[in-house]
Amino acid sequence: MGDTRLTTCQGQDIAPHLAALARLRIRVFRDFPYLYDGDLAYESDYLRRYADCPESLFVLAFDGDDLIGAATGMPLVADVEAFRAPFERAGLEPATVFYYGESVLLPEYRGRGIGKAFMAERERHAAREGFTIAAFCAVERPDDHPRKPPGYVPLHGFWRARGYERQPDLTTTFRWKDIGEPAETDKPMVFWLKPLA
Repeated sequence: MGDTRLTTCQGQDIAPHLAALARLRIRVFRDFPYLYDGDLAYESDYLRRYADCPESLFVLAFDGDDLIGAATGMPLVADVEAFRAPFERAGLEPATVFYYGESVLLPEYRGRGIGKAFMAERERHAAREGFTIAAFCAVERPDDHPRKPPGYVPLHGFWRARGYERQPDLTTTFRWKDIGEPAETDKPMVFWLKPLA
């Protein structure tokens, strides 16, 4: 990982880094496939949910004093209904699931093993806390989406190599405003799961 360093914190210990994390999310999620037209006020509300949960986990990557990447997670039972409800409908107990909120990393730091370290650190934490499933969901855009960059490759191979499997019957929607859209719209999200030993 070169000169970068990783650190972890939980709950309110993220407070000194919230503004930098909000800016990082907005910057990274502007890219395809999220195309997120970010808003600092929304980000503050979104991240407060994690900061207010003592069992949340933040894995932060720094280059010097600069936050260049972050991965988050929390018990699924503490997350919003849009993420809990699909598990309940499928007969999966939310209390057994540790849910990953996001993994964001500036493009110039990719390919250095930081993403793998984010996954490994969250898995270790989840297993240590007694969770038996790690889960996250990802937006799915149509193959012919007009903003899809030439040569774009989704992260499916990376996730499968880490032991996660796409669950096509475990889905939800989440609303945000795309770049160039006049208003928020529902986006289809599909869950990926990994059993934890």
